[in-house]
Amino acid sequence: MQWFNLGLFLIEAVVYFSVMTLFLHFRRPLGLGVFLAALGVMHFMETYLAAVFYVELPFGTVSPGSSVFFAGKLMMILLLYIKEDAATVRQPIYGLFLGNLLTVGLAQILQAHASVTLPGGRMADMPFLGEMGWLMVWGTSILYLDSIGIILFYERLGRMLERHNVLRFAISGAVLLTFDQLAFYLVLHTLFDAPLSVLFGGWYAKMLSVGIYSLLYAVYLRLDQNDRWSTSSRQITDIFHDLTFRERYQALLARAGVDGLTGVFDRGRYEVDGPQLLSESMAGGRPLSLVMIDADRFKEVNDLYGHQRGDTVLKQLAACLTGHLRPGDHLSRFGGEEFVLLLPGTDHGMALRFAEDLRLDISRVISRPDGAGLTVSVGVATAPDDGRALDLLLGRADERLYQAKNSGRDNVHGRFGRVMP
Repeated sequence: MQWFNLGLFLIEAVVYFSVMTLFLHFRRPLGLGVFLAALGVMHFMETYLAAVFYVELPFGTVSPGSSVFFAGKLMMILLLYIKEDAATVRQPIYGLFLGNLLTVGLAQILQAHASVTLPGGRMADMPFLGEMGWLMVWGTSILYLDSIGIILFYERLGRMLERHNVLRFAISGAVLLTFDQLAFYLVLHTLFDAPLSVLFGGWYAKMLSVGIYSLLYAVYLRLDQNDRWSTSSRQITDIFHDLTFRERYQALLARAGVDGLTGVFDRGRYEVDGPQLLSESMAGGRPLSLVMIDADRFKEVNDLYGHQRGDTVLKQLAACLTGHLRPGDHLSRFGGEEFVLLLPGTDHGMALRFAEDLRLDISRVISRPDGAGLTVSVGVATAPDDGRALDLLLGRADERLYQAKNSGRDNVHGRFGRVMP
């Protein structure tokens, strides 16, 4: 019987991979949704089988749901990535996870119903449905890690095995399904008291599945000569960002956190980026300087010439400050006529010279409406000597800014007092 079960196991793997590969191959005329929907429908069956359906194979107790269908799904996700891209493959990953969360939530609501018994005495096993829901959530959480891991590992192997696609496919599957078997067994043992033989039997079965799927993949490579199979030229970090929607987050940040008047970052963006820049500098053993700049007597400009003229001067000031930025510097409008510059990799002496050059250039190129040069007062603080927290740096720079104003304005103050031209 064990060998008969093994024969059925092999047939199931071949049928699953072949049919799913056909859906993927003909995704243009059929639509990618056919492949994705089939992947989602199979998810419930594979989780159900992993919970209740096991067979004896020569090497142990195995569930086809986990060893054939779940393993196959992970390899299908890798194949989808190979034929499409990371932005496409993240759709089933997040869709399955969110759908399973919905299943758990609805199962809780359904259990509140006063249900009736059908003819024959059959009733829904609602507690089991709830357990299934959580099992599916756990399985999809693992799938999320598996999917990202197998793609990144496949690409990493591509740097060494670029011409050996089948070997990369097999190694990636074997490594990630080993991790998957350990993680999934934990919940099976917790919920259903699965014996240790399930762990080892399932691992052997998943390795067998990887071998079968890799052979079928090799056959498909022979048949499909027109699609792309080469290693991606993109960086691993870029692929990771696509898989985790990081590029969407970066695009959102590019549009958000910008001051509408001056076009530089606003205070909210400073509060998001500032701690990260400081943390990275401290972790790398590099200084970071904070420069606080305030336009002198700016209230007079608004009161005497109107806010529209004042806005023009602020735009010119922001443009001048932007023109002095180096790669990695961070400029934000802190409020009103105040601006904050973050200068990673810049010690206190360098920051003071930088601030003094700014002060001189601003008074030279920007004029107030009355024709006089615009002057600024500047305070400078540097981590780690002035503190390792952003709020502490800002406080020190603010104190020195007001020292600059109290000493006649149009000057720069640092840790040792006023900077002399």
